[in-house]
Amino acid sequence: MKKLVLIRHGKSSWDMPIEDHERPLNNRGIKNSNVLFEKLQPHLPERFLIWSSTAKRAHDTAKIFNETLNIPQELTVLKPELYTFDSLHLSKVIKNCEDSVPSLIIFGHNNAITDFVNKFGNKYIENVPTSGVVILEFEEENWNNIKNGKITQTMFPKDLANAH
Repeated sequence: MKKLVLIRHGKSSWDMPIEDHERPLNNRGIKNSNVLFEKLQPHLPERFLIWSSTAKRAHDTAKIFNETLNIPQELTVLKPELYTFDSLHLSKVIKNCEDSVPSLIIFGHNNAITDFVNKFGNKYIENVPTSGVVILEFEEENWNNIKNGKITQTMFPKDLANAH
């Protein structure tokens, strides 16, 4: 069985005229990520590998995740090929994961994440929002063979806002 945790980067800032890849998180993106990751901890698998897009907003979201959960930063692998908005490309990257890895956590982008979840998951999600988390489980033992996953958990910032 394989477990996949897809995390969309936090809300980013459009304030500066910089290249998309270099856009930083804004304050809300930082705050939402912090709150969400604290609540996420009990739902995480015991052993996992962390991959992040090289885009600043995705990598910064991964850094917040690591800080919140006391995970050494060097355990996050930056993967340039995760800077994609295409679910077909995202699925190719995921399917190339070593089979010895039981669970994979990915920090990436839309539309790739929402489209991937709707292709591989068992329920429709209109949009995975910034800082949103979707956890899928697959019966397959090989990443390359994953097909019909089961969404076991979703956590979106709006869910937490209602929890107070």
